Amino acid sequence: MNRKSTRHRAFDPDPDAPTQTCDHPGCDAPAGYRAPRGRDALRSYYWFCLEHVRAYNARWDFYRGMTPGQIEAHLRADTSWQRPSWKLGTGTANKAEFNEDDILDPLDILGASRRSRAQSAQEKARQAPKKTIPPELQQPLATLNLTWPISFDEVKTRYRALARQYHPDTNPSPQAEEHFKAIGSAYTALKTHFTREAESIS
Repeated sequence: MNRKSTRHRAFDPDPDAPTQTCDHPGCDAPAGYRAPRGRDALRSYYWFCLEHVRAYNARWDFYRGMTPGQIEAHLRADTSWQRPSWKLGTGTANKAEFNEDDILDPLDILGASRRSRAQSAQEKARQAPKKTIPPELQQPLATLNLTWPISFDEVKTRYRALARQYHPDTNPSPQAEEHFKAIGSAYTALKTHFTREAESIS
């Protein structure tokens, strides 16, 4: 028993070809083969019969009308899939500040890591000798309801929680707006302190 092959053979008409005649002037043959209309219209097609699509393809030149410099630039762009690239350590991606909150994390992997770091910092703070609170940090710490000593990761965690709670978009009351401003000022003061402390150590 001979099986009939269902594989698409070379030069068979396109199975998705529209029911129309060849686009070549004066040809009434069925059109079964597509060809791009031009360099800037690669997804728009002429539909030809086999004879005329062969003739069209024989004359097709993607780079027709381009200067040698334009051709070289196009070839270089093709090697990176038409996407911009930069030298290592440069470009906009290098300048962007990483923020864990901008990452979709449905399994809370980053959150668990953040909490683990915060717990580790708390443990170190408990084991370390108690330090007196710097006078300029007493009010900011009270605003965020934090105790000293504390790590900057803990400050960020508390600030983000309070900022979400009192943000005007979620809590439109005037008292919440004032509290939101106070939270921002307290966070800025604490961030400045920890930044200066890190710079003095380094």
